[in-house]
Amino acid sequence: MLGRMAPERATPELTGAQRRYLRGIAARERPVVWIGEGGLSDGSLRSVDEALEARELIKVRLRAPADKKGTARELSQRSGAALCGLIGHTVILYRPPADREARQIELPACDAR
Repeated sequence: MLGRMAPERATPELTGAQRRYLRGIAARERPVVWIGEGGLSDGSLRSVDEALEARELIKVRLRAPADKKGTARELSQRSGAALCGLIGHTVILYRPPADREARQIELPACDAR
C-alpha cells in the first residue's frame, strides 16, 4: 500500500453548478498528468500535487484502469482535490490555493435557496 498523501487543506466542497462551471473551463484544456497501467503511485500523486499547485484545475488521463470511478475517487481523496468530473478515462480535479489572492479561477457563488 502506498503512503497516503496528507492534504494540506480540506477537500473543497462544490455545488453542482460550480462543478459544471469547472468542467466547462476544463473542456478547453489538455490532460497534464497521465497515469499508466500501473495505477496510482507516489510519483504520479506527486505530479498531480505539483500540477494542482500550479494550475488549480487539471485533467488527469487514466490508461486502462480496472475501476476508473474508484481510481478517480481515490485520486481526489489522496490529492485533497474536488472531483469535478470523469469523462471517459479523463479525471477533472480542482483544488484552490490556500491564499485567496493567488486564486486564478473565480467560482460562481453558491445558490442559497
